[in-house]
Amino acid sequence: MTPLRVIVVDDEPLARERLRTLLDGERDVTIVAECADARSAIDAIRTHRPELVFLDVQMPEGSGFDVVEALPDARPAIVFVTAFDQYALDAFDVHALDYLLKPFDRERFARALDRARAHVARGDQSAERRLIALLEDLRAERRGVQRIVIRERGRVFFLAVETIDWIEAAGNYARLHVGKEHHLLRETMKTLEARLDPAKFVRIHRSAIVNLERIRELQPSFHGEFTVVLEDGAQLTSSRNYGEPLRRLVTARI
Repeated sequence: MTPLRVIVVDDEPLARERLRTLLDGERDVTIVAECADARSAIDAIRTHRPELVFLDVQMPEGSGFDVVEALPDARPAIVFVTAFDQYALDAFDVHALDYLLKPFDRERFARALDRARAHVARGDQSAERRLIALLEDLRAERRGVQRIVIRERGRVFFLAVETIDWIEAAGNYARLHVGKEHHLLRETMKTLEARLDPAKFVRIHRSAIVNLERIRELQPSFHGEFTVVLEDGAQLTSSRNYGEPLRRLVTARI
């Protein structure tokens, strides 16, 4: 039996290790590449022509959906690996071959792999149509949450996302900067990024997400980095991995 060639794509090393460990126990599977960003994933898929890709949705240098769109002539079976909330999961349920919602267990992974095996063995072309429909569905529906529930000091209130200036990683929390105030939210940066409208909020660093409406100036620094100056004078530094997406998003809004 010819091994099923698989590529693992996730920007988190621990997530890639988890998938690799699960796949290593499968005799009919060969991992031909591991990637940490969208650009390298596109190159690896074009080079190795895998039958199956476990594809993270939120990554530097583009999303998992950008990867799919960049491969019109070489789309393998895709199992999305995602932290999206329910509005996007509804679209996955309808259109995707399968998806793994983080954190997932061994049993859920095994079901996804079995489904992918069956799809590849049948030579099923319907997944291509489902992927296209999924992209169209998410483009139409994904507008991001409008309000975030904040629980602090014994009270619960709703915070309009448009009032957020920027978001900072704080251990297991995210610190939302709103004018002179800040609020702690028990949520990872990656999960929070997935909930926000990507046309309004941009990840500039592993530890920072910025409201595009609050950016006053971009000052080029070294090796593709920027100093991001906000309307209130705050200065943040974009990392190299997020420099180009930041430039493209800001340019598109001019």
